[in-house]
Amino acid sequence: QVQLVESGGGLVQPGGSLRLSCAASGSIFSDNALGWYRQAPGKERELVAIITSGGSRNYGNSVKGRFTISRDNAKNTVDLQMNSLKPEDTAVYYCHLQQRRFTRPLYDYWGQGTQVTVSS
Repeated sequence: QVQLVESGGGLVQPGGSLRLSCAASGSIFSDNALGWYRQAPGKERELVAIITSGGSRNYGNSVKGRFTISRDNAKNTVDLQMNSLKPEDTAVYYCHLQQRRFTRPLYDYWGQGTQVTVSS
C-alpha cells in the first residue's frame, strides 16, 4: 500500500512564494517519478513538475523559471518551491508517484490534494 501525504498549501499574495512537500510511504520502487499536478476549477488536471529517481526534471510551460522541484530519495519526499506566484497558479495541487520498472510506467498513485490560492 502506497500513501502520499501533502503539506504546505495556503493563501499567498501575487508575487509571493510557497513550498509544497509530499511524503511517500509504503512499497516504493527504486525506479520511480515523483511530481506535482494541479487542477483549477473548470479545467483539466495539468502537469506542474516531475522529477525521476535519477534526477531528471520536467516542468509545465507555465511554471518554468518560477517553480523548482526537488526530492530526497532516501526519505521518498518531493518538494515544490513556488516563487513569483500568479493568480492563475490558483488550483488544487496533487502529489503524484509513478512506479516504474526499467523506466516503464507500472502504477500511479495520487495524494489527496492541497489548495493553493494566490490572491490579494
